[in-house]
Amino acid sequence: MIAKQRLPIAFILLTLVIDAMGIGLIMPVMPELIKSVAGGDLANAAIWGGLLTTIFAIMQFLFSPFLGNLSDRFGRRPLLLASMATMALDYLVMALAGTLWLLFVGRLVGGILAATQSIAAAFMADISHPQDKAANFGLLGAAFGVGFVLGPLIGGLMATFGPRAPFYAAAALAAVNFCIGYFVLPETLSKQSRRPFDWRRANPLGAFRHLGKLPDVRRILLVFFIYELAFFVYPSVWAYFALERFGWDARMVGLSLASFGISIAIAQGLLIKRLLAWLGTRGTVLFAFTMSALTFLVLAFLENGLIALLITPLTALGVVATPALQAMGSQRVGDDQQGELQGAITSVQAVAVILSPLLMTQIFAYFTRHEEVYMPGAPFLLSLALMIVCVVLFQSRRRLSREEPGA
Repeated sequence: MIAKQRLPIAFILLTLVIDAMGIGLIMPVMPELIKSVAGGDLANAAIWGGLLTTIFAIMQFLFSPFLGNLSDRFGRRPLLLASMATMALDYLVMALAGTLWLLFVGRLVGGILAATQSIAAAFMADISHPQDKAANFGLLGAAFGVGFVLGPLIGGLMATFGPRAPFYAAAALAAVNFCIGYFVLPETLSKQSRRPFDWRRANPLGAFRHLGKLPDVRRILLVFFIYELAFFVYPSVWAYFALERFGWDARMVGLSLASFGISIAIAQGLLIKRLLAWLGTRGTVLFAFTMSALTFLVLAFLENGLIALLITPLTALGVVATPALQAMGSQRVGDDQQGELQGAITSVQAVAVILSPLLMTQIFAYFTRHEEVYMPGAPFLLSLALMIVCVVLFQSRRRLSREEPGA
């Protein structure tokens, strides 16, 4: 990685850390904040909190292709800087919110801004040689993993100063990152590679339809969606599963999630380079699918909480599929479509985030309510089945004339 790229890449990685932190930072205080502005008890706050989470994911789904297409037209720099500035204002509004509708506006805007992950990925695609794309996309995943760990930790500490303190902290982080980016972030999309903005391609369905015409991209997006749907079983049911199966308290659940986040950061930031050199891009994807399938199978029947903690690094190895699949897709589109592709991928992830919790929690509830079919690990068996589908789809794809570097 040449020296002149290091500061811009540091800005991109810090942007994703702040994105992930911004989500986790406010989680510890949301119940108290919602109760203070909406009234009612904890159950009422949970209902409103669920709606706030859903609107966030829906906005991310809808706007990821839009922002990705905008970046293909106007470049990465202006949109990334605008998102940081707006994010700082958004957190400030939420910190000052005295009504529920302002909280909804804040989460709505936050979901739109979270869609800038697609622009960050397009930036990485712009500056990466084909053989380096998977590893560099892995850095993005590692940054998100770091933010996933730091967010709840700092949020819990800041909560001692009141339920609004984490929002002020998030606003300050976003403002500082904007200042850094203003001075160090170059434009990576040349004027020759830009294309006119097209509303028909700036929405999820239009983006999927257009990208689906490209060789093998439709299959990659489908595999990506099924994989995300399966892998999101961890944040969807882990807290409930660990309580039911292992009898853990909130502290142990938090410890296990922090360990999971650290393992994700290590896998995507460090291990993926070795895996790519050893197995190639296709082999890395299959390795990730296999490790995920095995850990899902173990967790479905595991009854020892200590072993669950010890195998956490193995459960996180499945995340290397994400950057490898991103790289495979990126190598199949032109320079003027990188933003559009990454926007579509972010939308796919958002749909999985919306659907997986609904599906996995319903399965968990059914198999823990009825004694005749009691099985808390049932959601992991569903994820195992989904991983098998991923392997079948991935292996059945037609061989392309354009091979992945290192495949």
